[in-house]
Amino acid sequence: MTSLTLTHTRFQALELFRIPIAVVGSAFWPAASMLAFVVPFAGDDPVAATFATASMITFAVMNTNLFQYGIGVSEDRAQPWDPYVRTLPAGAAPRFAGRILTGLLMMLVALAPVVLIAALFTEAAVTPLALLGATLLSGAIAVPFILMGLTIGYALPSKAALVVAQVLFLPLAFGGGLMTPPGGAPGFVEDLAPYLPTGGAVRLMWATVGDFPFHLPSALALLGWTILFGLLATWAYRRDEGRRFG
Repeated sequence: MTSLTLTHTRFQALELFRIPIAVVGSAFWPAASMLAFVVPFAGDDPVAATFATASMITFAVMNTNLFQYGIGVSEDRAQPWDPYVRTLPAGAAPRFAGRILTGLLMMLVALAPVVLIAALFTEAAVTPLALLGATLLSGAIAVPFILMGLTIGYALPSKAALVVAQVLFLPLAFGGGLMTPPGGAPGFVEDLAPYLPTGGAVRLMWATVGDFPFHLPSALALLGWTILFGLLATWAYRRDEGRRFG
């Protein structure tokens, strides 16, 4: 199982990195947002820069997984190779695990410029323990967005998946409060944000890197979204399998 998983991971990573614009695109928006909004407006304030960097990390996690899985899976389903691989006796698990590992690799590619820009051009600062916590949390908050992307990828054809991912992208970022400092969003956003997956994720990140209170309702909402998207992703996968192989 481990050997097959690594083989699928290597194959998918090579397939992805052979299209450099796909890799650059994953890192572009978070890095561009850091340079356009965080560095000039919050870079000189250690507290504001730290919270803004945490927001951009959450933004990168959401952006990478939503598009990587939502569009990537739907495009793979349209290729002849996909139904062939799904009929092999090894089953779906090795390829699925390889897809997850490849997505996490792409997430690291997207996060690296954000962290580097924060370190070089802002006064953002965290303790080693907070840095470790934020690193681990980045992997944890990726789960609901991975499942969201898988739901889109298995439920929709590639053209529809692209549109849905793009439509969800900005409302999730703005509605979750990723574009404003803690408490700085318009009133209706402040009321809604804790209960969106992006809002729950960024509040956990803020609490990890700075003096922001842990908000239990938003954490429970994020858990609820994770369970919901897990059920939807399972349903979408089985539905796709039933349509094409039943």
